[in-house]
Amino acid sequence: MRKILFSSLAGLTILVAGCGTSAPPQVTDNFDEIYQGISETDLKDHIKILSSDEFEGRLPTTVGEEKTLAYLLDNFKKMGLQPGNGDSFLQPVELMEITADPEMTLTMGNSSFAYKENMVASTKREQTKVELKDSEIVFVGYGVNAPEYNWNDYAGLDVKGKTVVILVNDPGFENPESGKFQGKTMTYYGRWSYKYEEASRQGAEAAIIVHETAPASYGWSVVANSWSGPQYGLVTSNGNADRVAVEGWITLAAAKQVFTEAGLDYVAEKSKAMQGPYSQSLSLNASVTVNSSMKKSVSNNVIATLPGSQSPDEHIIYTAHWDHLGKDETKEGDQIYNGAHDNATGTAASLSMAKAFADLSVRPARSVTFLVVTAEEQGLLGSKYYSEHPIIALDKTVANINMDAMNILGKTKDVSVVGMGKSELENYLSKAATRQGRVLTQEDRPEAGYYYRSDHFSFAKQGVPALYAKGGNQPVDDETAKYRKRMSLIQRGCYHQVCDQFRENWDFSGIKEDTQLLFEVGYDIATSADWPAWNETSEFQRK
Repeated sequence: MRKILFSSLAGLTILVAGCGTSAPPQVTDNFDEIYQGISETDLKDHIKILSSDEFEGRLPTTVGEEKTLAYLLDNFKKMGLQPGNGDSFLQPVELMEITADPEMTLTMGNSSFAYKENMVASTKREQTKVELKDSEIVFVGYGVNAPEYNWNDYAGLDVKGKTVVILVNDPGFENPESGKFQGKTMTYYGRWSYKYEEASRQGAEAAIIVHETAPASYGWSVVANSWSGPQYGLVTSNGNADRVAVEGWITLAAAKQVFTEAGLDYVAEKSKAMQGPYSQSLSLNASVTVNSSMKKSVSNNVIATLPGSQSPDEHIIYTAHWDHLGKDETKEGDQIYNGAHDNATGTAASLSMAKAFADLSVRPARSVTFLVVTAEEQGLLGSKYYSEHPIIALDKTVANINMDAMNILGKTKDVSVVGMGKSELENYLSKAATRQGRVLTQEDRPEAGYYYRSDHFSFAKQGVPALYAKGGNQPVDDETAKYRKRMSLIQRGCYHQVCDQFRENWDFSGIKEDTQLLFEVGYDIATSADWPAWNETSEFQRK
């Protein structure tokens, strides 16, 4: 993966100090009424239904998908939105479901590691059996090839047929004062998806990432749950033959054990990798056999449009993902990953926002489209498919606004901007935040790389300005601060776990506030003739 640069689209942006629009947005008779009418009750009801056990965790291609699609289509139709894909509200997405047999053992040197306990492994290749046998292990530091940062961990290496072991995140994370990459703020080079992609380009046979909780930004249980069970990819013409045969993770303890056997100290080797491009043969071999069952299936993105009154070919696209992790019938007790926070909240916000736009007495000049995508949890597959097979031409897509894991911790004085500083969309966001008496702040943990972890990223890679923002970290009052502290303890550790469930005692005022906020952002763009641009310092530009 090289730095993502796109040729500029000149002459489209007119900036006016304050909000980035060339003229005040047209005023409708009932904008304020509609804005105020966005309802906590509606949001709560949608979240409760979508995250109920009846929806079985909303795994793609299951009965959970059928129920979810039926619910979304029923609501969009009642609101009067039009099908976004010709005469259909659906965009089929061909998926390859590959489920690895958990009866596997990864051997590295003389050490053996058990599935989900201290390793996970799978394949993206459309093969029922992939065998890694006595493959030489090479530590390749962060596994990054980034010419613009003068960094190439693969320089001078031939890793064809070999197993590369890779550190998570990028070189700036644990050495922020070094000036390397973007310090604590993760770049795309720190994402696990990039590391597998680059290892594949280098011709490696297997790529194993070392899990560490801080630089990964999640614990081992998230890896064990997310990378086991059915794994989805997009159907490709070559059956993913160009991917590494084995993609996996090992725990930090497992990595230290392997390095010790190789006569190396893991901490010392990692320190060298932090200073500059680095690689080191471990003089050990890796072996694992991954037996998989495969099933081609079709899931669906949902797309619904409110046509514009003057420039209907120009669209603002709101995104959210409807899917979650389904259920695990091997678990004792609760088996359903309900995904209430992630992402019944964003899906509910899409429905509430769609209703708000539909209820405007004067239709916005531009079209407003709601794209509720599948398979986000499997690597942003639904939005990736859409961005590569767009129904609305990308050069007619003015902006993307994404909603994922909305604020359940009450109202805040600030708005957290994920990937702050990337585009002029923040001018519109600042205006909308001012109405609420709020200020924009950088996301709490830029080192987690959240800008590269949700569906707006698929649009950003194609050059479409994309905004991801939600409730911040400064509670609006003391009562909210107490609730926030109490609920944070309850929710802690529930990301991608069965405890991500709907709770009657959630404070839905924060979700309402952010839904109003993003409604106004989209409204202002939809009633303007301007084309918000990427900032010059962003790694993205319009094609």
